[in-house]
Amino acid sequence: MISLTRPATAQTLLLSDRLLWADEFAWSPVAMETRWGTTGQLMLHQAERQAGRPITLEGVESEAWLTRLVVRQLNDWAALPGEPFTLLLRGAQHTVLFDHARAPAFDAKPVFTLLDGIELPTDWYRPTFNFIEIQS
Repeated sequence: MISLTRPATAQTLLLSDRLLWADEFAWSPVAMETRWGTTGQLMLHQAERQAGRPITLEGVESEAWLTRLVVRQLNDWAALPGEPFTLLLRGAQHTVLFDHARAPAFDAKPVFTLLDGIELPTDWYRPTFNFIEIQS
């Protein structure tokens, strides 16, 4: 199971294990910059990135549905600027922030069309999370 914990309150929400890590292999831990010197020589600078990995979790095609009650709590958490969370994903812990630079940082679409004013805490939603890892 995938979980998200708010260390400030020790509250943990269990997320669906069907969430897809959409950009798992789209990030490189190596940062590289190249420049040409005035003599025409290529100058390379490389280093290992210490943080900044994007983690996008999608429930759109995978039936990783969450209830409206959980979605409301996640939406509240996403509205906390600069608040770190602990994401347990594939057996590894990641310290993450909701990534508002890739807005929306959290989104959830209803699985079924709802009539206006008829929402229940048990209604199902398809979530999308945009996190950025600040420490592994």
